[in-house]
Amino acid sequence: MGRLEKKLYFIYNPLAGKGNIRGKMYGIIQTLAAADYELTVYPTRAARDAIERIRELPEDYDLVVCSGGDGTLDEVVTGMMQREHKLPIGYIPAGSCNDFARSLQIPNNMQQAAEIAVWGENFAVDIGSFNDRNFVYVAAFGIFTDVSYSTKQEMKNVLGHMAYILEGMKRLTNVKSYYMKVTSEEMSFEGDFLFGMVTNSRSVGGFKSIVGKNVVFDDGIYEVTFIRRPRNPLELQEILAALTISQIDTKYMYSFRSSRIEVEAKKPVPWTLDGEFGGKYTRTLISNNPQAVEIRVASEVLENLRRE
Repeated sequence: MGRLEKKLYFIYNPLAGKGNIRGKMYGIIQTLAAADYELTVYPTRAARDAIERIRELPEDYDLVVCSGGDGTLDEVVTGMMQREHKLPIGYIPAGSCNDFARSLQIPNNMQQAAEIAVWGENFAVDIGSFNDRNFVYVAAFGIFTDVSYSTKQEMKNVLGHMAYILEGMKRLTNVKSYYMKVTSEEMSFEGDFLFGMVTNSRSVGGFKSIVGKNVVFDDGIYEVTFIRRPRNPLELQEILAALTISQIDTKYMYSFRSSRIEVEAKKPVPWTLDGEFGGKYTRTLISNNPQAVEIRVASEVLENLRRE
């Protein structure tokens, strides 16, 4: 006799954002259970815990729902990428920025997001490979990029987006850069760079102006931006002004689209993957895995997200 109920694995980070998931837990559980799922609920206990849990999840589950910040989603997707049988993922954002949720029009209202997680439609998104790791929507280095993982959690909770901005502004007086050679099929260049990112998102760090305007999440292509080191404060101001009005200034920036990018540096470069520290590397290969994992989205936004 077959199973009467579908099985759902709900994994959440109790420390994400303001930790306010604890106050919303009853409503979320009720919503998930009302969709006729047999529930397993698991709070993450340490960094990378979710990767192992999802990778080892038994085959008889039908759906994974995760709640936390972008880092939690990153871990769940990483674990899913290590499975042969991949399950759809529902996402209830509970972090400080929730960039990828914003891109997929998943609401910050946790009750509404829970409803989408169980009643929405599956949308197969591209997932990145970064050497031997995975990322969901951004791999980046340089100015501003380490802000999200070096800003104290208490500060994130109180100030939200402003914490990122304040922490980033402090760095403008002491900007570090990296000499790099960047190679792709579309474009190759080298120089001294203060910032670089490979993205599949319409928002990074809460800022919408520093990524492409027509981002498609399932086309196998990344938006790539590298910014040269300015030689004086005036050039730095010009770069920041260009970013705030979404203008790609070719004097200081390289901006193109690619599915595979190789980056070589003279010294180890610290990278961030989905807002979390991703390690230091002198050689990095970033590639796109098209439509590798399914994320639940609202039915009414599905057509807007799909490749045209």
